[in-house]
Amino acid sequence: MKMTRSIKLTHKILATAISMSLMLTGCGEQSTETTALPLATDISLQDTVAPGIPGAEPTWAFAGKTGIGTSYEPYVDGRYQNTAENPLSRVWFSLAQGVVTETMFGLIHNAQLKEMQFVITGNGFVDTEKEDTLHSIEYLHTDEQGRPLSLAYKLINKDRDGKYQIEKHIFTDPDRDTLMMKVIFTAFEAGVTPYLYVNPHIDNSGANDIARYDSANELFSVSTSVTDTSVMTVKSNLGFEQASVGFVGKSDGLTDLRQNGEMNWRYTNTSDANQGGNVALTAQYPSPIIESGQHAASISFDVVLGFGKDIEISVANANNTLARGSDNVLAAFNGEGEHLGWEDYLRSLPALTRMVDTTTDNGKLLFASALVLKAQEDKTHAGALIASLSNPWGDTVSAKVGSTGYKAVWPRDFYHCAMAFLAMGDTQTPKTAFEYLEKVQVTAQTPGYSGTPGWFLQKTHVDGQIEWVGVQLDQTAMPIMLGWKLWQAGVLSDIEITYWYHKMLKPAAEFLVNGGEVNLDWNHTNITPLRTQQERWEEQQGYSPSTTAAVISGLITASDIASHVGDTTAASLYLSTAKEMQSKIAKLMVTTSGQLSATAKEPVSAQPYFVRLAPNGEPNSNTKLGDNNGRAGLDQRLILDGGFLELVRYGVTAANDQTITNSVSLIDNTNLEDNLRVKYQFRAKDGSLIPGYRRYGNDGYGEDQINGESYAEKGKNTPGQRGRVWPFFTGERGHFELAKAIKTNSLNSDSHKALIQTYVQGMETFANEGLMLPEQAWDGVGNPTRYQYTKGQGTNSATPLAWTHAEYIKLVRSMSDKQVWDNYSVVTDKLNN
Repeated sequence: MKMTRSIKLTHKILATAISMSLMLTGCGEQSTETTALPLATDISLQDTVAPGIPGAEPTWAFAGKTGIGTSYEPYVDGRYQNTAENPLSRVWFSLAQGVVTETMFGLIHNAQLKEMQFVITGNGFVDTEKEDTLHSIEYLHTDEQGRPLSLAYKLINKDRDGKYQIEKHIFTDPDRDTLMMKVIFTAFEAGVTPYLYVNPHIDNSGANDIARYDSANELFSVSTSVTDTSVMTVKSNLGFEQASVGFVGKSDGLTDLRQNGEMNWRYTNTSDANQGGNVALTAQYPSPIIESGQHAASISFDVVLGFGKDIEISVANANNTLARGSDNVLAAFNGEGEHLGWEDYLRSLPALTRMVDTTTDNGKLLFASALVLKAQEDKTHAGALIASLSNPWGDTVSAKVGSTGYKAVWPRDFYHCAMAFLAMGDTQTPKTAFEYLEKVQVTAQTPGYSGTPGWFLQKTHVDGQIEWVGVQLDQTAMPIMLGWKLWQAGVLSDIEITYWYHKMLKPAAEFLVNGGEVNLDWNHTNITPLRTQQERWEEQQGYSPSTTAAVISGLITASDIASHVGDTTAASLYLSTAKEMQSKIAKLMVTTSGQLSATAKEPVSAQPYFVRLAPNGEPNSNTKLGDNNGRAGLDQRLILDGGFLELVRYGVTAANDQTITNSVSLIDNTNLEDNLRVKYQFRAKDGSLIPGYRRYGNDGYGEDQINGESYAEKGKNTPGQRGRVWPFFTGERGHFELAKAIKTNSLNSDSHKALIQTYVQGMETFANEGLMLPEQAWDGVGNPTRYQYTKGQGTNSATPLAWTHAEYIKLVRSMSDKQVWDNYSVVTDKLNN
């Protein structure tokens, strides 16, 4: 008996259909406690409406994804085009905790599904696949070295007591808007029954759905109670024993099964008055029959989710994919034979195979990273690269109102991804991405805007819809830097860079020089560079070393382009402004009255060092940074941030500069108290210690170290919140150490190998079983949360993070070339002349 992990069933509940009235509060106050409902024993009931509207409060799914996927689609003239010869699939999925989680259709941020899993019943137990099995994941299609060749996955979930196993193969149909799941369910004892359980969240909300079960055609359809809806159809090639729709926690199949291990409720609709709620679909499959003398029996079937703008299209998509069969769909998805798929994309990356030699896992994470980055691009708006196919801490985030989460465009993350594509030898994607940036630049035509144009929006939907409106000067500089890199690589021709200089890059450079008035939504301010309204963590205003590195590099690359196009006045202005900014770095951002020695367990030298941020450009004062993420602001001199390393990476400051050296020694001081400490060490696969770094001291963007709750779990920040280690900082440090070795002439075969073992292997250490790299990894400080995290494990913040995968690719390319990939030699040359 499964006493500790399942619903113990001591006897069956015998009941007949009775009438009852449910007293329901408003949607915002709906209780999530299970309400006992009558058992419908007459299975011939037709058109029955499920009670319990609106159901439990909807949330999103666990954000620590072990896999993401979508079909590969080739560009046609630098764009995605849906034609008979090249049909598009605009479906994305994610996997977490052994099940299919957020699945998108249409635009990449438009979720349609929270979770799809199995409920399993047997002798004395009711299990859910997510909570009661041991999960494993692997790639379905790999080369002889085990490197993934597509984003098709095999999930195997095993019952802890060995009573059943569920194997699932998951991928999309590249020729239509469908998700396919091939299932092999194996029972190791008699009486074990699987039930498919689907919790839709149509059009990015879980509060407005309407579900129907069509018994004649054995399919579910789900839409919403709002207009202009998407429709999801669920269909299988194995007939259901019985099926029902209901409201989560009230009248859904899981609530039903947990009463007595049987499916007694038969509801065909969740509404007869166009009213929506948090709905679920449940379908019973046949129990595998174990023949005499055998120890196991299996059933095999396909499940398809079909999407469309109406029910006819969604049903047709589901039917056509089912008719094609899972083997044929998988072959097309992979790109086997005559099919065009993920294999073809990987073959188009000339640098990838050469870069394998500078990995420590034989290129597995490298290949996965290439696939993951390309998968996180919208297919309606080509080149729109998002930050992550996840909603941070999603399982504690309300899904009543739509939210993009990290499925949105930030020009900073965008820049790093585009540079990673270029590092792999993909020239089409970064060019298309660069051209896309015009959509998110502020101009006189930007809705609701007045003021100085040229800067790039903080965060937008992939279609350019404005979401966040803070001004971050690094996000205005990086598009210029990217354009210059593409021009130097020959991806943009002289004619093209001239066009884009006048169209997009010159207005950006002018803003970096002059700033100006900004009026958009809540934001009414006046920007005076180098002072940024928000630094790269989008939290504070002032003078930031990392922002400064980008602004100076952006102006110098703009100057170089301006010289090429004959705009000599602008070229001179941009260069002289960059040099003036460089001359002010020490005064504005370096403290000579450091306070860290007073808080260290051991004395620390009070040498000049970079502060994370100087709000007023007075780094020797006791000015406090602002309160943020639940943490009270502290003296600016107490807060360390590795952002100063970007000064070295881009070529603004030499790697052996003394202030840089002093700052690195403080970052590395593991004797600082945990609140101020930045560096932590983790055990790599070869047993060595590898470094990991937090964003900065006193960071509160993470789980609460006292009570273990998610970030702002109850809708507000708490003083115990703690930002954890971000794995891409291991890559940033690796880039610095390579630059330093080059600068000091100490790079040789032994030191090069040591850098790879420490920093490349370091980033590989943070990858999860599905080769997904997280935003944050557990640092071992405080409450390990409800998930009992182990040190180095990715948290529920956001996985995979595109920036982390991009940093890994760039680091491998840098180690392969023995020079920093996104260094700007023109910056160093111009500043020294």
